[in-house]
Amino acid sequence: MRISKINLTNFRNYLSASVKLNEKMNIFVGDNAQGKTNILESIVILALTKSHRVVNNPNIITFGKSKSKIEGVIKKDKLISKLQVELTNEEKKLYINKTNIRKIADYISNLNVIVFTPDDLEIVKGSPNIRRNLLNIQLSQISKSYLNTYNEYNKILKTRNEYLKILYSNNIADKTYLDVLTDKLIEKAILIYQKRKEYIDFINESINDNFKYISGESGLSIQYVDNIELEEYDYESIRKKLKHKLYKNYNRELQYGMTMYGPHRDDLIFNYQGKDLKIYGSQGQQKIAILCFKLSEIPIFKNISGFYPVLLLDDIFSELDIKKRNKLLKLINDFEIQSIITTTDLKNINKKNLDDAFIFEVKNANIVRK
Repeated sequence: MRISKINLTNFRNYLSASVKLNEKMNIFVGDNAQGKTNILESIVILALTKSHRVVNNPNIITFGKSKSKIEGVIKKDKLISKLQVELTNEEKKLYINKTNIRKIADYISNLNVIVFTPDDLEIVKGSPNIRRNLLNIQLSQISKSYLNTYNEYNKILKTRNEYLKILYSNNIADKTYLDVLTDKLIEKAILIYQKRKEYIDFINESINDNFKYISGESGLSIQYVDNIELEEYDYESIRKKLKHKLYKNYNRELQYGMTMYGPHRDDLIFNYQGKDLKIYGSQGQQKIAILCFKLSEIPIFKNISGFYPVLLLDDIFSELDIKKRNKLLKLINDFEIQSIITTTDLKNINKKNLDDAFIFEVKNANIVRK
């Protein structure tokens, strides 16, 4: 999977821009606030229909304009498709080969991306919701069944929480309808648990090797933490355990008006040499750990979807010494993958790592290939 061309119209500080991309490595170099990150953001929106930055940021549309447009030409082997996202303050329109796509689930997966930004340190340091969101975004790109099931789960969860509040406030004893909702919720939860556990198991197959190669240190792994303490992830084990937890804690849920058990309460722990990296790791170690997590996702996308994703790396070299920068670039080059990287400089980068790269200079929203 490759992006051969990206066109921007009235997108942030770009009134108009068109860039032809290399099938391998692309590096956008420039000072801060020149528009480098905006290029990556446009590709994220083209792939996922929403930004990885501040939600509903009005500055996405260039000041004084009413509509923003992002267009991309995507290659999958010999198949070429044209994706387009149009944004106004009122709506968002999606197109594949000029055909309007009304359901996001029918649009997502036409362009798969893995994104790293400086804000991703929050994956280790932030709340469990950030880590769940990471899993949801990635799994939704490669599994339509996961995306649909996850959306259905959230709808049932919302209804169940509302009904718990009704039961409590109105002092209703009959919970027949709640039991129906509980059984439906459990059915949807099973696939979510299984897909997430499988995904993390795949991550653990290569994350420590990547970490050791870049940092020279060993002992990194990811622990999937569900709040029902599963030992097995087969259908019946999950069904019985979650049902037991929900029925056992009915009175607590009634009192708090919320569903207290299920995959909406999952978490991940980044373990380094037996310790929680959130507590015991340096910021540099945390950054490399997240980078290695993202790199470990690449073969998963290839194995499941049949295509490599596009790798987007924003401000990648900050807090990495020269040795680690060069090792990272070499590792990226070893993958048969298109990468799009932003940085403020390429000082002391081994020229061999840049042999096949397109290098663009970005200044005041002008993009020039060097």
